[in-house]
Amino acid sequence: MFRAELAHIIVLALAATACPVDAFGQSGDNTVAILSGGPNSDDTSLQTAYDLAATLDDGANLRVLPVVGGGGLQNVRDACSLRGVDVGLTQTGILSSVRRSDEPSGGDDRIVYIAKLFNEEAHLVARSDIKSLAQLQGKKVNLDLPGSGTEYAMRNMLDRLDIRVEAVNMPQTTAFQQLRAGAIAATVLIAGKPAGSIAALDAADGLHLLPIPYTTQLGEDILPATLTHDDYPALIAPGEGVDTIAVGTVLFTCGSPRNSDRYRRVGKFVEMLFARIAELQRPPRHPKWREVNLAARLPGLDRFEPAQAWLDRARDRPVTAERPPITAFMAFCETLRRDTYGRLAAECLRFRNFGECSSLCVGVARTTATPETGMP
Repeated sequence: MFRAELAHIIVLALAATACPVDAFGQSGDNTVAILSGGPNSDDTSLQTAYDLAATLDDGANLRVLPVVGGGGLQNVRDACSLRGVDVGLTQTGILSSVRRSDEPSGGDDRIVYIAKLFNEEAHLVARSDIKSLAQLQGKKVNLDLPGSGTEYAMRNMLDRLDIRVEAVNMPQTTAFQQLRAGAIAATVLIAGKPAGSIAALDAADGLHLLPIPYTTQLGEDILPATLTHDDYPALIAPGEGVDTIAVGTVLFTCGSPRNSDRYRRVGKFVEMLFARIAELQRPPRHPKWREVNLAARLPGLDRFEPAQAWLDRARDRPVTAERPPITAFMAFCETLRRDTYGRLAAECLRFRNFGECSSLCVGVARTTATPETGMP
């Protein structure tokens, strides 16, 4: 099914390059273009953009146009410079780095985030004779396409761990062929699990997922994660897991004047997205939507004002049957305590302010209680 969806996205992307967004037969106020990932990599952001279009696009009130992008840093540059692009997807670490620099166009204060979405895991596939990261020293390792989010994050990771590889860049399909032929030692892909291209691999082919141990040396934008048999049954034995790392995915826009058409377009998009987040968290949408916590904050970055206003209104609404009580949240944290994000769950339970706590725990859809409710 995804191939057909991908073809649809590519057609829309080509149309977007041929004419301005406001020339699609409707007012420009109704159409929001989202810059996603590239078609030659198993990029979760491409599916994310399609899910947003399929869920939010109602034709008359809002049109959502997925646009194929270069991914990574290029998405930030393009979203802030190309006419007709309103919203982009990139890694949280990339957005934070750009915000601290002079990009784009010397106006880094123009970048604001709409929401931190979910985490994407690093999948390091190696030949069976490679047992550890240290054994990749001096060997050929594919870092996905040039300029991709995978290349950006993995170059930083390898540098911080002082592992010097001979980096090469190619699509994952080519890399798997090169792995089987013994031409490269490993290939890495950062994508939300389960990634289709990784799920298609088999340990019988002499390939395996190489662990990436988490260390604080990797920086605050990197989180610990685990790949399991349920994610990749042909690569991981039942009851076993492979430690890895993960990076955050963020939906962002480049700030525009409040009275501009772009500001109104993106504001309308935000209202629709936040109101329909529950629809995105159900099949057939990507499983990663179930991790989204709209209230999660990104330190050092400003949130798009209409997004913050929506969250403020939601926080002020009284607790109802549709908004889970504090006990449900604590049960969720206990589940996390036994899973990948146990470290975050333990931190959550130290907070008495539920809003602050939920911004740390991955997967909670919204803040639902007040400081008076308390936590033990």
